[in-house]
Amino acid sequence: MPDNMNKPRGPRGPHGPHGGPGMPPQKAKNSGEAFRKLYAFMHKYIPWVVVSLIMGAAGSVIAVIGPDKLSDIVNEITEGLFGTMNLGRIKSICMLMLILYVLSFIFGYVQSFIMATVTQRVTKSLRREISTKINRVPLKYFDKTSFGDVLSRVTNDVDTIGQTLNQSIGQLISSVTLFFGALIMMFITNVIMALSAIASAILGFIIMMTIMKRSQKHFVAQQVQLGALDGHIEEIYSGHDVVKAYNGEAAAEKTFDEMNTKLYNSAWKSQFYSGLMMPMMGFIGNLGYVIVCVLGAVLVEKGSIGFGTIVSFMIYIRLFTQPLSQMAQVSTSLQSTLAASERVFEFLGEEEMENEEGKTVKLLPSEVKGDVEFRNVKFGYSPDKTIIKNFSATAKSGQKIAIVGPTGAGKTTIVNLLMRFYETDAGDILIDNISTKSLTRENVHSLFCMVLQDTWIFEGTLRDNLAYSKEGVTDEELDTVCKRVGLHHFVRSLPKGYDTVLNEKTALSAGQKQLVTIARAMIENAPLLILDEATSSVDTRTEAAVQKAMDKLTKGRTSFVIAHRLSTIKNADLILVMKDGDIIETGNHEELIAKNGFYADLYNSQFEQAS
Repeated sequence: MPDNMNKPRGPRGPHGPHGGPGMPPQKAKNSGEAFRKLYAFMHKYIPWVVVSLIMGAAGSVIAVIGPDKLSDIVNEITEGLFGTMNLGRIKSICMLMLILYVLSFIFGYVQSFIMATVTQRVTKSLRREISTKINRVPLKYFDKTSFGDVLSRVTNDVDTIGQTLNQSIGQLISSVTLFFGALIMMFITNVIMALSAIASAILGFIIMMTIMKRSQKHFVAQQVQLGALDGHIEEIYSGHDVVKAYNGEAAAEKTFDEMNTKLYNSAWKSQFYSGLMMPMMGFIGNLGYVIVCVLGAVLVEKGSIGFGTIVSFMIYIRLFTQPLSQMAQVSTSLQSTLAASERVFEFLGEEEMENEEGKTVKLLPSEVKGDVEFRNVKFGYSPDKTIIKNFSATAKSGQKIAIVGPTGAGKTTIVNLLMRFYETDAGDILIDNISTKSLTRENVHSLFCMVLQDTWIFEGTLRDNLAYSKEGVTDEELDTVCKRVGLHHFVRSLPKGYDTVLNEKTALSAGQKQLVTIARAMIENAPLLILDEATSSVDTRTEAAVQKAMDKLTKGRTSFVIAHRLSTIKNADLILVMKDGDIIETGNHEELIAKNGFYADLYNSQFEQAS
């Protein structure tokens, strides 16, 4: 599981937690740069690609030789109509043609096999690179980018690259070879008829280049808009209940329609321009047939050529114009691929978190005492907006530290910094007098177990969800923990107990999901504990039982508790009252009530609401 997923997040943009549907799509950069990066990425496969292309070119050369042999057969038959037909020569030519076409088939088969293997390995590597990249991208990237847009790059864009590599590259080489091979053979056969065919081809090239120039920007826009639409759909459907509860269907549909219209416009224009190529190339080909027939008839009448030359030229015209149509199709695919490559390598080129391979300091969970110190910490999610101004606090080993304050005071941000999901702008955080900056992020994460307000249950067995990323957990340990959190009765009601797969068919209430995450933290058994509104989704009776279990869990561990229900942290050793990024009051519950300050006002207001 990526280290930066399903963690407490900082403030979001104006469109929601994932950047929202109102985000402008990220712009594509440079097609040439994307091509160079794609070439560099697949450099180890280039020898195989070259072999494949040679096979394709060889098959095309053989295909070009065929019409010349067919011309010989026609000439032999024509001569036989007015004399003796040489069946032996005709038979030998036919056998030669059969051998050539069998070789052409073998070359084409080998080319397809190699390219299919290479493209699947490249796309597999691309997906792996993106998956690994997600682990290295800081959380601030996901604060401004929708998850749907990232997923679109993993799926739609990578698939587009794979399809083009598999189908278009080989076809391009074959088409080019076929084009020039047919051109050479036409000049060898008859120069005058070859020049007439070239005249129609030049017109086709001009049309094709004009269409390509106009359509490229629309292919780029199509890929960008597709990613934006995926992001909107992912966000709306993940919050479908909220959308319906607030009657937001109309607004969501309006946004979808706007984005869908933009995608329609860019897709329609790109497909329209690419669709023009085939009929235009067909027209050029038919024009070539007419020219060959008329000019060939004149030359036959003058005795300059035979009927076989006309027949072979009819095939050469097809072999000459067909590659133009294929190259037009390939150019369309390549434009989509370049647009997709820009988006994929744009993500792979995003700024990464600091490489920590050189860090040698390590804290073992079994050896950590649990002293934590915040020393003049300053932080902001953006340079122009400071959230934590000058935060200093000390937590002794085994203490329960509660962090309270109004919404936006910076409570969850403190946890983000403590877990090194974000780096401080100034100041330092120390565990057992060792700066967390000198530890790897993985080491810091191993020192904490967490229970968040937002539950995360993945599709898998209950056992896997409870003992997530921890091996060797026995059923007895699972039973003990589940009994402590009040989950044991639920487990017994499941058809397969701990081996029941949790998915959409397994109806879990919000409270049960929260209990699973609480049990998961208990099983982790780390020396430091973070509870971020851990009991917000359970009922009052369950909360009381969970609170007792939490008291047992926090015993002997340094615990940081973020709570809005102040009644749940009355037994905290130290309460930090935050407002606007600063600590304005400290002390235990009795001391803060006695001060009759900000904390007392918060507590009394909740008491008044409860009564």
